[in-house]
Amino acid sequence: MELISYYATLGSFGILILTWFVFAGTFLLRKKPEAGKDAKSAPKSFAGIALQAVAFGLVWAVRRTPVFSPFVDGQFVLNVILQLVAVALALGSVWMANSAIRELGRQWSFGARLIEDHELVTSGVYRIVRHPIYAAMLGMLVATAFALSHWLVTIAAVAIFLVGTKIRTVAEEKLLREAFPDDYEKYSARVAGFVPFVRIF
Repeated sequence: MELISYYATLGSFGILILTWFVFAGTFLLRKKPEAGKDAKSAPKSFAGIALQAVAFGLVWAVRRTPVFSPFVDGQFVLNVILQLVAVALALGSVWMANSAIRELGRQWSFGARLIEDHELVTSGVYRIVRHPIYAAMLGMLVATAFALSHWLVTIAAVAIFLVGTKIRTVAEEKLLREAFPDDYEKYSARVAGFVPFVRIF
């Protein structure tokens, strides 16, 4: 079982690298639509971005030794299961990020902002969660941790990521509630934040 666990982690890592290229390309290589003129922005959201970056840095920098050893020491069967989960999370995250970017179009931006003639997007993947890009990021974070990092580091990284995401969602939702007070209130009451069907915040 130890050998199966090793190759499961190796295979998971290989797929993870490919999905990371696609995930990054979703944002960096997308065909840019005509830019919208900013109407409002929330610079505070950049503090959340920084914390999310720290979380990703942790799972990439603090790796298990030896490489491709089990996520939890000695738990080979559990590790095989977690590597399958990691692959599913990575593939699902790529799909979710791509879907979200397509739905947002020119309204997508790195930081929290509204553009002139901003529309409240509730279709497509936004019917599942209000913040699908953050859901995709969380999926990639956990998938990376399962393939590379230690379980203790994973707990810390997820906690830091959630704090950063909270900062970003508060900033973004403040803008949306000001622009669409009734519609956004109904939408947020109906749809979970960024974990499907689970209301973390």
